[in-house]
Parts: sequence; C-alpha cells; structure tokens
Amino acid sequence: MRILLFTGKGGVGKTTLAAATAAGLAGQGRKTLVVSTDPAHSLGDAFGRPLGAEPSEVDSCLHAGQIDARALVDSAWQELRGRLRSALSGAGIDALDAEELAVVPGVDELLALTEVRRLAENGPWRTVVVDCGPTAETLRLLGLPDALAGYLPKVFAGRAGGDLRRLAAHLESLRGLLTDPATTTVRLVLTPERVVVAEARRTLSALALRGIRVDGLIVNRLLPTAGRWFGPAAAWMRTRRGQQDRVLAELAASGLTGDGLATVEHRAVEPVGLPALLEIFTELYRGGNPLSGNGKGVTPLLQVSEVDSGYQLRVALPLGRDAAVDLARIDDDLAVTVDGFRRLIALPELLRPCHVTGAESDAGGLVISLSPGRRRG
Repeated sequence: MRILLFTGKGGVGKTTLAAATAAGLAGQGRKTLVVSTDPAHSLGDAFGRPLGAEPSEVDSCLHAGQIDARALVDSAWQELRGRLRSALSGAGIDALDAEELAVVPGVDELLALTEVRRLAENGPWRTVVVDCGPTAETLRLLGLPDALAGYLPKVFAGRAGGDLRRLAAHLESLRGLLTDPATTTVRLVLTPERVVVAEARRTLSALALRGIRVDGLIVNRLLPTAGRWFGPAAAWMRTRRGQQDRVLAELAASGLTGDGLATVEHRAVEPVGLPALLEIFTELYRGGNPLSGNGKGVTPLLQVSEVDSGYQLRVALPLGRDAAVDLARIDDDLAVTVDGFRRLIALPELLRPCHVTGAESDAGGLVISLSPGRRRG
C-alpha cells in the first residue's frame, strides 16, 4: 500500500495534479483510489463528475471520493465525545471540566484522517492519492495525531479509562501511518512565485519536524517560452517566464529541491476530464516511476556525533535564510520551534544529562552543541 498526499498553497493546482497522478496510475493497471479532504470539494470538478463520500468508479482501476469532514463530525463525534467525557470524568476530572475538554479542536481533521485510513485499509487499492487542503489545513491534519498522542499519556498517565487509552492508541497508529516513509509520502505543489516558495519552505520545515517525508516538489503553471514570437503578448510572456526562471534558480540553489524539480506547464484550457489529466500525468512524470517522487530519500531527523567538547546533535530541517528558530529544554525533550511550528523531540538517552551550549544552522539543518555534566535549563 502506498499513500501519496498532495498539498500546497491554495490555488496552486494541487487537486488537478493529484487527480492526474491517480488517473495515470490507474491507467497503468494499478488499482487506485483518489480522495479529497479539501473543504473546497473540487476533486469532482477535475474529473468532470460529481463525487460522494463513498468512492465511486471513475474508470477501470480508478475510484474517487470526497471526504466530508463536517458530515463525519455530525454522524460520529457525539458518540465519541460522550465516551471521551466519561473517560475524563473517570480520570478524576469533574463533570464541567470534562465537558469543556471533550470539545477537541481539530476533530474535523482527526476524523478525516481516520476516514482516509479506513478507506485505504478496507478497499482493494494498491495506491491511495489524497488531495489535501491548503498547507495550513494540511499541517493541522498531519500534526494532530502527533500532538495528541504525546499529550494524552502525559496528562492522564495511570488515570485514563479504557476509551481514552483506545483513543491514544488510535492516535499513535495514525502517527505511525504518517511517519512510515515506505507507506506515506507528501508531494508539495507550488507555483514559481516567491510568496508561494516562501510558504513551501515553511511547510517543508514543519513536515520535517513531524517526521513526515516529502518525496517531491512539483512546480505547476510554468509559462511556455515565447520563442520567436513578437508583439506585446510575447514580450509579456518572456518577462513573466524570466521571473519564473529566476525563482526556480533561487529554489534550486537553496538545496531544498532534492534530485530536481518536476514541472508542469500552464494550460491555455482548464484541464478537466480523464484525457486532459492523462496528458498532465505524462508531462509530470516523463516516463519515470510516479511512486518514487523526486526527493532525496529519508534523512534521519536526529543524528548524534561526538566532538572534543561533548556532542553535536543535528536536526535535519530545511531552513530558509529568514527562518525564525527557537530552542528550549523541557525535561528530557528538546522543544524546536521553526516559523511558529513547534515540536517536542525526545532526546536520545545519551544526551539527556547534557546541557545546550550553542546552536547554528547549515545546509543540512540545525547543529546543536551539548556538553556532558549537570543539565542546565
């Protein structure tokens, strides 16, 4: 089973590229499901047909569906909330506090992700392609299992009832699914514009913090070269394409693009329907393996090396030149915050007695210096 998650800033064309990838995989005879968790509900528009919550056949080997997170909340959350409230009350929390805590922010994302897993595990699919929402929503979707799975055991250790323990186990299983690079990878879609590239950098850092592999960057809507055309329209296209090329050069020089960028040219006609999507698939993957992406592979998030003064801990994060980074020790964890996205990283046992003496960044991420002895701060 392979799960491919497509995301990007709103309006970059991620839905079209997710649909094209699914259509092409199915065209190769691979049973494929494509679903959307995007509230915009535009996946059906890409295929030119309405889609429902349960997958329906679009073509041979291809099924598609639109996950309605709000409907999932309406149908399932009341029962789940009641169980959670009972579990919290059983953990020694009074009824009023339990009622308030049971209103969990992000439940829409949690249920949507649970539904993706249900569909993936209960169907004949070899590949599940997910058209996620824009990057902000996607980061909430992918970050919730990690956040709650780490939060629940610490807050309710030894006191939680069976329902709460099952919820924690469920969250842990979702986190395992997302962070298994052999199963789940992300394709990040962008357009060649500086503001979009800046958001893509932040997204790469946030996903790396959560241990989720990005296996490819796709630049969509690249203008064709004007060639030997003349006139105001040709001059405009050459100027605009020149700007796009400069953005791509800066992106390549940043070291964030892995083994190269996949590109798709802007179409004069909106690509709707299987024939148009299959054309995009051919251009996007150019005869390569659509499942492999164009990333560098899996880099361990943490690497420890011994130096004369103690140890160095490398945190493999793609960082932009203007990235805002903050580090803090919280018990045996290292709190890393990059551009507002925070994660607690459990330190290897060897480093827990050490204290941080400095930090710097290079092309590979953060390099943190630690000295042995009594921990400070």
